[in-house]
Amino acid sequence: MATFSQKPAEVEKKWVVIDAEGLVVGRLASVIAMRLRGKHKATFTPHVDDGDNVIVINADKVVFTGKKYSDKVYYWHTGYAGGIKERTARQIIEGRFPERVLEKAVERMVPRGPLGRRQMKNLRVYSGPNHPHEAQQPSVLDVASLNKKNVRSA
Repeated sequence: MATFSQKPAEVEKKWVVIDAEGLVVGRLASVIAMRLRGKHKATFTPHVDDGDNVIVINADKVVFTGKKYSDKVYYWHTGYAGGIKERTARQIIEGRFPERVLEKAVERMVPRGPLGRRQMKNLRVYSGPNHPHEAQQPSVLDVASLNKKNVRSA
C-alpha cells in the first residue's frame, strides 16, 4: 500500500473559533499550532498547508502559570549597534496590542520557512469578544474541556 499524500487542490479547510479567556498561553498555543498545521486530520501531509483557519477571541484575557506574567521577557533587536530591546509579558498584555503574546507563542511552534509563514496567515487573533468572520460560520472549539490543565486554577 502506498503512502497517502494529499494534494493542495484536495484540501478542505474548516473555520474554528476559540475563546481564550482564562486559558494558559502555552497550552492554547500548542492546540492552535496543531490545528494550523493540520496534524489533527487523518489526511495530514507535512509539505502541504492542510490546516484549518483559526479565530481566537478574548486574547487579552489569557493567563500564564507561575511567575511568567511578570518575569517572561520578549527580546528584539532594532538593527542598530546596542539596539537590543526587551518587554515583559505583563507590559505587552497591558499594552496596546495584547494579542501579540499569543501570536508569538504560536509562531514559535510552527515551522520556520515558507510553509510556516503560509500557515500563520490562517490565524486571526482578536483581543475582544467580537470578530468579523461570522460569514464563514466557524465551529466552536472548547479548549478548556480538552484538559483540566488548560485552564489556570487559582
